[in-house]
Amino acid sequence: MIVTLIVIAVIVALVLFIVVGAYNKLVALDQRADQSFADIDVQLKQRQDLIPNLVETVKGYATHERGTLDAVTQARAAAAGATSVNDKVQAENMLTGALGRLFAVAEAYPDLKANTNYLELQRELSDIENKLAAARRFFNSAVGEFNALRRQFPTVLFAGMVGFGADKPFFDVGEGDRAAMNAAPPKVRFTA
Repeated sequence: MIVTLIVIAVIVALVLFIVVGAYNKLVALDQRADQSFADIDVQLKQRQDLIPNLVETVKGYATHERGTLDAVTQARAAAAGATSVNDKVQAENMLTGALGRLFAVAEAYPDLKANTNYLELQRELSDIENKLAAARRFFNSAVGEFNALRRQFPTVLFAGMVGFGADKPFFDVGEGDRAAMNAAPPKVRFTA
C-alpha cells in the first residue's frame, strides 16, 4: 500500500513538474514575443518621426507631386493610429509602398537627389529599415517558438485553459508585397 502511494505521489509530482515547466516556458516565450514587437514599435516610431522632414524636403522640389506627398502623409497617419498587430502590419506595408513612390518621384528631380538634407534623411531611413527588418525577424522567431510550444504535447492539453489558446500572428509582408517580390527579382547592372 505504501509503495503504491509513493508511486502515485512520484507520478503526480512528475506531471506537476512537467506542467509547471511548460507553463513557465509559455509565459517566457509570450513575454519575449511581446517585447520583440515593442522593439518593432520603437523602430516604426522613429521611421514615422522621420517622414515629415522627408516630405517637407521633397515638397520644396517636387511641387507638382502633391498626390504622392499626400499619400505618404496619410499612410503615416494610418500607421501611427494602428493598434493591433494586423492593423500595424497593413498600415506599415501601405507606408512602405508610399515611401517607395516618394523615392521614385525624387528620381525625377536631380537637384533633390543631390540635396544634403534629402541624402541624410534617405540614409537615416535606410538605416531604420535595416533595423526594422532585423526586429521583424526576431519577432517572427519569437512568435514561431511560442506557437510551436503551444501546439506541442503536453502543452497543447492545457495551453487554452491558461490563456494561451491561440497562435500569435507573424509580422507578414502581406500578399500584395509577396506577389511583387516573387514577380520581379531585383536586377543588378554593372556599367562602365
